[in-house]
Amino acid sequence: MLDIVRRRVVDPVLGLLRQGLAPRDLALCLALGAGVGMFPVLGVSTPALTLIALWQRLNLAAIQLVSWLVGPIQLVLIIPFMRLGEWVLGSDPQPMTIEAGLEILSEGVLYAIVTMWDAIVHASVGWILIGPLAIFVLYRSLIPVMERALQTLTSSSPK
Repeated sequence: MLDIVRRRVVDPVLGLLRQGLAPRDLALCLALGAGVGMFPVLGVSTPALTLIALWQRLNLAAIQLVSWLVGPIQLVLIIPFMRLGEWVLGSDPQPMTIEAGLEILSEGVLYAIVTMWDAIVHASVGWILIGPLAIFVLYRSLIPVMERALQTLTSSSPK
């Protein structure tokens, strides 16, 4: 398992540092990819992250890779984000499960949006309360990690 993580996650990140991506930029790519990648509305994170990456001149491949890697976490967090949004807005809890949501989604995107509009709004509110702060904390935490990784790479590279 650790070998898979090293090959699929660690090595690509180190490769980006070797290519000259600044540690702060890479930390921002990782934090935004993870945070926005967990936005609880399916299909929103990819175009949103593409626009953010182009606007901020970030590495598009890195930001999308992280978003793709957090996809399973995104699915797991949809219901908790929805419950938080319901609680904040004072709404009654909706009888929603991941399975029911996927079944509704299989009927078509427009049908799903109309049917689950309240759930989408509640989940979005839940993410808005947590997501930006989580992105900021993750970004600030990753900066020293990426700087250390770059120092390790430069000190171990042949001269």
